[in-house]
Amino acid sequence: MRIALYCPDIAQNAGTILRTGACFGVEVHIIEPAGFPVGDAGFRRAGMDYIDQVTWRRHASFAAFDAERRAEGRRLVLFTTRAAEPLPAFRFQPGDVLLFGRESAGVPEEVHAAADARVRIPVRAGLRSLNVAVSAGIALAEALRQTGGFPPG
Repeated sequence: MRIALYCPDIAQNAGTILRTGACFGVEVHIIEPAGFPVGDAGFRRAGMDYIDQVTWRRHASFAAFDAERRAEGRRLVLFTTRAAEPLPAFRFQPGDVLLFGRESAGVPEEVHAAADARVRIPVRAGLRSLNVAVSAGIALAEALRQTGGFPPG
């Protein structure tokens, strides 16, 4: 299981997701460009004290990221408010990559189209969406629950 962030805007959200990855032993991939300087020093300044406990990678573009994940045979699961499939009905696989869009704009149409599956986290009518870090935590917890991927302890 992996988490991928498409061009994140907010360093604190990325830091929270990196911490989640550290706690659950899940790699985090950051697809650039980001709205902040990406690197260990920047994450440390943002209060990310778990940076040494997480495996994370940068990708210069979505094309580079997508080529690598396809070569590895990993399914791309996009979390989007535009999806028809609700999270409780979706069935995860152990090698899935959970992709989250940028806070300000989600993902462009070509990224949406490249996803193997599109999933939404249901929220109450009239409310737009959850914070991306909260969404990543909810999605990852369900994916790990389904696939038996929670760390021992």
